Amino acid sequence: MSWKGPTALFAAWIIHDIEEAFAFPASCDRLVDRTGVEQLRITPQQSWIAVGLIGILVAVACGRGVHSAGKSAMYRAVVTGLEAHVVTHLVASVAQRGYTAGVATALPIMLPGALMARRELQRDGCELRFRDTVNGVALLLPAALVCQGAARLIRRVSAAKS
Repeated sequence: MSWKGPTALFAAWIIHDIEEAFAFPASCDRLVDRTGVEQLRITPQQSWIAVGLIGILVAVACGRGVHSAGKSAMYRAVVTGLEAHVVTHLVASVAQRGYTAGVATALPIMLPGALMARRELQRDGCELRFRDTVNGVALLLPAALVCQGAARLIRRVSAAKS
């Protein structure tokens, strides 16, 4: 396995998550306005911290993908989890009847990056399975929640020190 699949996946993730980080606070504000659940509101700083934290996970997974020749369960989970993540953006935008953070780059950027990684795995005889998708959701969904919680905590601690 070459470095191309993991690099394409990570590059796509970076571009996609830059859009997400910029747009997430406004998307959350609209959600708060619709639901009245104030706890959903986030600051721009929280958004960038959370993206940086999840980026560590994606970078480590991509590195493991290269070093394991695509056999790393973590890498395989991240590839399939990011494919599934594209669907969550589309569903969120349909549910909210408009733009939500990340949807603009989900199909044209994130999906091709994940598919390139998938094709490289297939070419090298490391076909992804349904179990990899289950593992991807089981890894990335809690990781996203933990990163958002950690970002909120880091922001509070930082604000308290100021």
